[in-house]
Amino acid sequence: SRLGSSRFQSNHKFCVSSSPIRVFVLSPVVVNMRVPLLAVLLAAVVAICEADDSVFRVKFNVANLHNGQTGSFTVEAKAEWAPLGVARFKELVDAKFWEEVRFFRVIEDFVAQFGISGTPSIAAKWANATILDDPVKASNTRGTLTFATAGPNTRTTQLFINYKDNSRLDKMCFSPIGEVVEGMDVVDKFYSGYGEGAPEGKGPDQDLIEKRGNAYLTAKFPLLSYIKSAELVATNEGGEGSSDGLLQ
Repeated sequence: SRLGSSRFQSNHKFCVSSSPIRVFVLSPVVVNMRVPLLAVLLAAVVAICEADDSVFRVKFNVANLHNGQTGSFTVEAKAEWAPLGVARFKELVDAKFWEEVRFFRVIEDFVAQFGISGTPSIAAKWANATILDDPVKASNTRGTLTFATAGPNTRTTQLFINYKDNSRLDKMCFSPIGEVVEGMDVVDKFYSGYGEGAPEGKGPDQDLIEKRGNAYLTAKFPLLSYIKSAELVATNEGGEGSSDGLLQ
């Protein structure tokens, strides 16, 4: 599992912080790479930062909010914060990965976690498609969007939205890739009644989601909020901090 409470203190040994910019110390695996490979990696990061889509917005249309409502929220991704993470996020949007994905771990006053495909074959495809960590350049404040991890350099598809100031996660290498700029009130209405996931709590088991997908979730956890669709939108669409409102 990723971002589990038992993993917070032990999995991120290579990330230290300084003010105001967080500093990333390369893991032994990366240090042992040949210099040319590191040069290629750095060049790729620079290219991502200079790309036209270094800042873009994605609108998520969500169903099964509290009281059965539907709504939407918009995220602005920022490559200057986390170029590798933003590139993966864009890749997932382009692949239409997010359709029918459940918010399987929603903890009030903490995070809303999502990103396991409801189709087992798709989940399996991405399970080992890890990317390297980004330096932590932005803080995990309310409304920021961040990849969950299972340790250093293990980011794949799981993300979480911070419900409060979780800046304590900064020192653990959780690097935000963007923030909710519209519809945070919709995010606040994700169904949270199942609580913490298994085995710590009675909520969904991540391993079973990967193996059985939405068949497992709809049978055992039918009230989970979920994404109907996700689409790129113009960066000037709507106003920062505004809400798209709830649709009946």
